[in-house]
Amino acid sequence: MSAVVHGARLLLATGVLALVAACAPLGNAHPEYPVGRARLVLAPGQWVDLGHSEESLPLLPELGATVPLQTRIVGLRGPGQEWLAVLRIQTNSTNFPPHNPTLWTGSCPAQQGVWVEDATAASPVRIDCLRFKRWANNRDDWLGKNHPDWAQWLGMHQVQLTRPASYISYRYATEGGAYVAVTALVDQRLLIPKTRSNDEFLRSGQPAQDWMGQLRTAVQQSVGMLDGHLAVPAFPLAVSP
Repeated sequence: MSAVVHGARLLLATGVLALVAACAPLGNAHPEYPVGRARLVLAPGQWVDLGHSEESLPLLPELGATVPLQTRIVGLRGPGQEWLAVLRIQTNSTNFPPHNPTLWTGSCPAQQGVWVEDATAASPVRIDCLRFKRWANNRDDWLGKNHPDWAQWLGMHQVQLTRPASYISYRYATEGGAYVAVTALVDQRLLIPKTRSNDEFLRSGQPAQDWMGQLRTAVQQSVGMLDGHLAVPAFPLAVSP
């Protein structure tokens, strides 16, 4: 009899554990947020939705016409609740109607102290522009001088990265009117490994370069997806507690 009771208790305990496990949040879940026509999918982490807004860009060559956009900002917190990264994503508010050609002017200018890659070779009807600034929050206030609107927004919302951070921007647009822009301010510990030799230092930029390449691919694929699926890649490095 005691064996039967023991077995029943074991089955009950197992069932309770299974129920608790089924209801517990998944540690490896990928947070998702809507951004205009896109579905933003983030790598696992402590992401915080910092809000969204509506904007528009001039739709050239039609006078007075605009491309409606939605912007969403998300932030990543670290083990000590410090801010590790802030991403700003802009996409078309709705699925873009066929419109050929859309003109994009002055879309990827060179900038001193910033690595810039224009894959379209200054095309007037496409944007494929990648920008990287290794030291973005230095004493010279590079972010405030070059992107005052974003620096002001971060200050107003008390979102400050206290460690050295890098600035990454990728903008992609087609002649049919599709537009996606991702701007990131990222703690360098997520992108650039510590180095102990000259050889390691020379290779230290590779993880960030690889991440930017993955981001570029994800953005370009998003434009062709019916649901705008935009999977931001995981950062190459982790910050230990």
